[in-house]
Amino acid sequence: MPKRLANTIPHATSVLISLTLLPLLLLSLLLLLPGCAEERQQSALHPEGEPAQIIAGLWWFMFYLLGAVFIIVMGVAAWAVFRPRIEPGEGDADEPVGDRFIIVSGIALPSIVLVVLLVYSLTVTVSLRQPDSAVTIEVIGHLWWWEVRYPDHGIITANELHIPAGEPVHLKLSSADVVHSFWVPQLHGKMDMLPDHVNTFWIQAGRPGTYRGQCAEYCGEQHARMSFHVVALERDEFDQWLARRAQPAREPTTDVHRSGQRAFMEAGCNTCHAISGTEAHGRAGPDLTHMGSRPSIGAGQWPNNYANLAGWIANPQSLKPGNHMPRSYLDADELHEITTYLLSLE
Repeated sequence: MPKRLANTIPHATSVLISLTLLPLLLLSLLLLLPGCAEERQQSALHPEGEPAQIIAGLWWFMFYLLGAVFIIVMGVAAWAVFRPRIEPGEGDADEPVGDRFIIVSGIALPSIVLVVLLVYSLTVTVSLRQPDSAVTIEVIGHLWWWEVRYPDHGIITANELHIPAGEPVHLKLSSADVVHSFWVPQLHGKMDMLPDHVNTFWIQAGRPGTYRGQCAEYCGEQHARMSFHVVALERDEFDQWLARRAQPAREPTTDVHRSGQRAFMEAGCNTCHAISGTEAHGRAGPDLTHMGSRPSIGAGQWPNNYANLAGWIANPQSLKPGNHMPRSYLDADELHEITTYLLSLE
């Protein structure tokens, strides 16, 4: 094989690989773009609170800085691939790469980039220190739902947090079983929830609204269906919500509701669930004191309406396999009465 042809083959191969990979990279980026334009309810890049804005700022800083590094590296790689070839013995082809180039591109520039990232990330860490807060909420992760307590007000609920907008909220996070992770992307980063240990955390919503949260640590079969919502209210609305939720459950006012309460107790639902003001004091499952006012069931999976709630009571394993609530064997009248009673608990 001629010497010049032998030197040309590796060059042609490099060009072919580059021309193949570049379109694939661009196509991959284009395929990802639609995901950035749809639902923003769980997007860390669309922050709605001070801590989330700080974290998003770090992300964008890293994106632009490392994007510039990527472009420079690709430019140098392209120059190496497409620059004119010099045959051995011609010009400076036998001269080694200069030490200055190696020191600058291989040591100095990467060190500067890493130091800049370290300093900026430390600044972000300091700025995320927990501020003083007038509201404390305890959140306990279960398989696969969230227990939410307001210890200063004697309120226990499930799968939803109500907070005052514009104020930092102190969180005490723990787990009743395995490791979970609390994450509301639009309000803050992630924090692990550990058995027999309490991690302190905080969130803040800049304006009223509903923000979706998710367990961010794989915790078993229904991990993907372990979500919750944070509802941020104006301060006066939040105070009104606290006052309403601190009240015991509404007394049954109709025959159907009274029959439903009686069927609830006789079916043994009270051994796992609590309803304040009644004989139901169970703690294995979610507190149902104000069940009728909740927007969803199954840890944020289905709207809380008659059909979904009745289906859940009848056979929760068909909707969320592996959860700890067993199938019930109620007749049609009992199922109707219990469902109607729970929906009346507003």
